[in-house]
Amino acid sequence: MAAAAASSSPPAAITCRAAVAWGPGQPLVMEEVEVAPPGAMEIRVNVVSTSVCRSDVTLWQSKAQPDLFPRIFGHEASGVVESVGEGVTEFQVGDHVLTVFIGECKSCKHCVSGKSNMCQKLGLERKGVMHSDQKTRFSVKGKLVYHYCAVSSFSEYTVVHSGCAVKVGPNVPMDRVCLLSCGVSAGLGAAWNVANVSRGSSVVIFGLGTVGLSVAQGAKLRGASKIIGVDTNPEKQEKGKAFGVTDFINPDELSEPVQQVVKRITDGGADYSFECVGDTGVVSTALQSCSDGWGVTVTLGVPKAKPEVSAHYAFLLSGRTLKGSLFGGWRPKSDLPSLVDKYADKEIQVDGLVTHDISFDDINKALELMVENKCLRCVIHMPH
Repeated sequence: MAAAAASSSPPAAITCRAAVAWGPGQPLVMEEVEVAPPGAMEIRVNVVSTSVCRSDVTLWQSKAQPDLFPRIFGHEASGVVESVGEGVTEFQVGDHVLTVFIGECKSCKHCVSGKSNMCQKLGLERKGVMHSDQKTRFSVKGKLVYHYCAVSSFSEYTVVHSGCAVKVGPNVPMDRVCLLSCGVSAGLGAAWNVANVSRGSSVVIFGLGTVGLSVAQGAKLRGASKIIGVDTNPEKQEKGKAFGVTDFINPDELSEPVQQVVKRITDGGADYSFECVGDTGVVSTALQSCSDGWGVTVTLGVPKAKPEVSAHYAFLLSGRTLKGSLFGGWRPKSDLPSLVDKYADKEIQVDGLVTHDISFDDINKALELMVENKCLRCVIHMPH
């Protein structure tokens, strides 16, 4: 049990349990870690629930950055503010929050533009440290432990920049709303903000995981008339229907390229296509599946290998557009509260994406389920 900092004195370091990755693909080890007090403009959060996102698994398995181990993964999380650092006025001890892997400072060029969520101060952190001082807040027996996306929610307590947290109401279920801190929001935003799906349009989605199903949900709510799901897992056909998928294609059962099937059933190509697999080869297929003249392809997946995208120039010359999407274009502090409200008002589905509820002690089981493609989202319940 972590020792809480006394309210009358500055926050002190605390100890708690965290699931630490000591090397690429190695099972996580439950360790007693020391968590430093929050620095200026930071908050320390008692994690309540965290879910396993595909990008957690991709980077955990990756050998591209072996120098960033030991490391604490996890970024899709909800929790309660345990202490606040100097200068923090937005949060108080006891506030319920979502952690987010990109922040919003509200003062940089991108934040004030209204055109972007790529905050220049609190953007995607890739070095395994905090934004503010490029240092880590975790250690095990004196050995520094790296962060992941400046969140590291596979720990009972974590420290995040106050710009990378969003306050939520105390009555929202923490073990479900955590999905809005990444996957669900990414899919909905890709459909609404990035592609701006129009009523009566046709949509094709490659990969019906949490993100892909959320794209389908977003397209359905926008009034798309045909929503085609493409996945090699036949079980996704029935699941897709619940989120708006009208047609299902299993590439393993085809005798011709997927894009030809899509073009045939959409009379020349879909208005919008979405790559939600994390495979740059699929990006090219998605681009070929959308219509000449106005077709828009949005890529959302994090590739496990071969990060370069290859496409024949003719597809772009013919008027098709290829766009990237990070967190669905949402600005966390400005936009996420409205999504939480939509969930609370039952305007968007979240609960149906949780296929497993797992205790913190069994977190490696959640990773196995994701690796074996046997889950959508596993929610990890931290001990109270």
